[in-house]
Amino acid sequence: MGADSGPGAPAAVPWRKVLYERQPFPDNYVDRRFLEELRRNIRVRQYRYWAVVRETGLIAQQVSCVAVVLTLWSYMEQGDLEPSVVLWVCLGCALLGYGLYEILGDACVRERTRLADLQSATIFLAFTFGFSPVLKTLTESVSTDTVYAMSAVMLLAHLVSFPYAQPSPPGSLSLNAALFGSVCLASRLPGALHTFTMLSCALLVFALWPCLLHRMREKAEWSFPWAAVLVCLAGVGGLGSLWPEGALLLSLALITLTLLCPLLLVLLQRHKDNIHGPWDEAEIREDLSRFLN
Repeated sequence: MGADSGPGAPAAVPWRKVLYERQPFPDNYVDRRFLEELRRNIRVRQYRYWAVVRETGLIAQQVSCVAVVLTLWSYMEQGDLEPSVVLWVCLGCALLGYGLYEILGDACVRERTRLADLQSATIFLAFTFGFSPVLKTLTESVSTDTVYAMSAVMLLAHLVSFPYAQPSPPGSLSLNAALFGSVCLASRLPGALHTFTMLSCALLVFALWPCLLHRMREKAEWSFPWAAVLVCLAGVGGLGSLWPEGALLLSLALITLTLLCPLLLVLLQRHKDNIHGPWDEAEIREDLSRFLN
């Protein structure tokens, strides 16, 4: 940069901010008006604490969903919970959730018929039940520690890659990771019916529940915080019945996610300092959608 009185800046010829005209100035020359266009924090978004807490509830309940699935798997693996009971409970929850999804939806813009939904559910259940014996023996040649490690990595990948901004439908990467982790866990259950039950629960929790939760956020905003709290309580309570120390760790993690992290975001937002000026790239603000049709 240079200045008006610097070398290579003749005072007789005024400098102009143009590229199509040859001027007797160095390429990196700017005059004293350069910093007059400096703007600070013109696009900084101001967050409200409780609004951020409400949004982080989606992350907390997704972590709790993983805890719920692990709790059900542990009870079935120990033989303390019959898979038939879990199946009936899952069926009741699925019917209740489907009815609530239909009530909250708009019948005029429905993309699929109820018959198509029934056919999809029937095909999935039939194929899953038929392949349950195969899935049960899928990891027989793999050590149990390796299976548990793969399950942990896949469930962690599910939480990291989950599309929290648009959870309906769930992202393919997050859903596949969750189902793969569930298959690994199901292969260590006692029987084929246990495997079928585990996969049905995983589909209900990781695929269908996010769709219903997204519909609740759009159509009944008041219900979303209550649903998230109930799922978190279920996750902490289920884990506490098996491992009290783990429930304590999960509670601390949820409190950190929902209360401390939003507070840290709001506090650090005050120290944000973005500068904008003539050095920024040009922005096209005109609506160009007519050229894309």
